[in-house]
Amino acid sequence: MSVTIKDVAKLSGVGIATVSRVLNNSGITSNETREKVMAAVRELNYVPNNSARVLKMGQSKTIALLVKSITNPFFQKMIHTIEQKVSLRGYHLEMRNVNYSQSEMSMAIKEVQDRNLSGVILMGGSFGYTNEDFERLGVPCVLLTVAAGEDVNTDLYSSIIIDDEAEGFKATEYLINLGHRRIGFLYSNSGNALTPNRLRYQGYQRALETHGIPFDKDMVSAINISESDYEFGFNMMRNLMMRHKDMTAVVAIADTMAIGAAKAVISSGLRIPEDISIIGFDGIEVAEFYNPSLDTICQPAEQMSLRAIDALFEMLQGGKTTHKVFEAALLKRGSCAAGPTFKKS
Repeated sequence: MSVTIKDVAKLSGVGIATVSRVLNNSGITSNETREKVMAAVRELNYVPNNSARVLKMGQSKTIALLVKSITNPFFQKMIHTIEQKVSLRGYHLEMRNVNYSQSEMSMAIKEVQDRNLSGVILMGGSFGYTNEDFERLGVPCVLLTVAAGEDVNTDLYSSIIIDDEAEGFKATEYLINLGHRRIGFLYSNSGNALTPNRLRYQGYQRALETHGIPFDKDMVSAINISESDYEFGFNMMRNLMMRHKDMTAVVAIADTMAIGAAKAVISSGLRIPEDISIIGFDGIEVAEFYNPSLDTICQPAEQMSLRAIDALFEMLQGGKTTHKVFEAALLKRGSCAAGPTFKKS
């Protein structure tokens, strides 16, 4: 039976990620730990899967960016910045699209094994990663727009996110403060996974509860598939309007869905914002040029991307991990107006 990195980790009494850092000469490790690992390597006559060439030449100057739905317009803004900044630092960036049926972490682990990567950025996905995932990955990793589980060692990865639950609360409370009480919610999520979408939904629920508005699950147009495109928003909004003629406002978990929802409103002969107010999420460019321009919770895409790059290269140079929570901005552009309660007062 061939010797694996797990065998080296067990014999040396350290984690798999530590063994990987020692072998690839990346990250912080003490001289004592390094000596333990190399003693185990010699005793077991261990050679990594991607051959002795890795030990002789070191890691390639290649970083992988794995994106959950690379066509997402919001992600496109981030990708442009990441690609540019990685190149300026003398590294090559390889992008991979991860569809909703695939595991981005499993794909990343395979990419590291096959291509001898220096580091990985995972964009999108869920909050369900584990300690074992990062140990198996074995190279510096930054999670962008998501984070790992609460019980995961934060020294194993960096994360750049917004507080999606708080921002979902902000969007909903904005409509409540305008006098709306019958507020719909357009939502999609994959199974029971904890995702930014689910957190935004939880923020919506908390805002209603905080302001004493009964939660009506029938006001939520939801489906368990991870889609958030224009057509999806159009169909979900049309369905919601047919069921609730008294609805005066809606929160969409993405600007693409909000644009589709706006199309459904206008197609039905109603007006935005006079009849129905709409607020989206992300701050993509096309939402500003829609007529009317859509109110949105705008994520600071460029700042988040730059911080992700800084965090990754800090780890590559043996520094500490970074965990940054950015605040999104409420952009008021004209798609939300005073609701019935406010108008009557």
